[in-house]
Amino acid sequence: MSALKPVTVITGASAGIGAALARMFARNGHRLALVARREDRLQALANEIATAGGDKPLVIVADLQRSEATREIGEALAAQGYEPQFMVNNAGFGLVGSTAALDRAEQLAMIDLNIRMLTDLSLAFVDSLARHRGGILNVGSMAGFLPGPGMTVYYATKAYVLSFSEALHSELMRRGVRVSVLCPGPVPTEFAERAGIKDGSLAPDFLTQSAEDVAEAGYRGLMRGQRTIVPGFLNKLIVLLIKLTPRGLLLAAVGRRQSQRRSAPRT
Repeated sequence: MSALKPVTVITGASAGIGAALARMFARNGHRLALVARREDRLQALANEIATAGGDKPLVIVADLQRSEATREIGEALAAQGYEPQFMVNNAGFGLVGSTAALDRAEQLAMIDLNIRMLTDLSLAFVDSLARHRGGILNVGSMAGFLPGPGMTVYYATKAYVLSFSEALHSELMRRGVRVSVLCPGPVPTEFAERAGIKDGSLAPDFLTQSAEDVAEAGYRGLMRGQRTIVPGFLNKLIVLLIKLTPRGLLLAAVGRRQSQRRSAPRT
């Protein structure tokens, strides 16, 4: 039996869905460790949570594109007497544009963050997750159900997150570890600007959900042990239609949509 205390680790917690998830877990009594590169934002969020009456979260400043990040996170937690009970893998980014024209190194960095680091953090702490009867929440996207011309590598990374998380759910349930994948539709966050989307618009307003609504759906789904979480009735319906639509039609439809919102070519 470990003497270390349980904590919920949330990556990419400095903004958007990650910050909303941090607030949701804190409201439900979880002690948090917030992980991202922007220390000022993490400290502001930690102070906000403490002011609202929760335990002040640990702040771990880490560049998750570095292979050493998982070890550094584990060491930082252990130094404060903690180990993960829940691992929330939210950090990630996308890029819009023709894959052959986008910077190759930047796309490989996207794979490192969206796939390699998510996988590493999902597997590195399984023993402590099992000890504390906790779980893993991987933040995917509805993009994971689709082919993605115009955001080819991003869509492919989210397809991996979906497949990996669903299979891991099956493997780890016998150890008492919940694994859920959260697949939101469009959410107004900094994602669009980082991706290079021209007008910042991800989708029509009637399909857009707030980060807070997505975080609540993700938290409740994880606690129920739900395998795949698609927030919102319309998004659930769209996922069903995606499964029934021929792949060629999906490729054409996604390609048209991405070309409409593409920014100027990157250099």
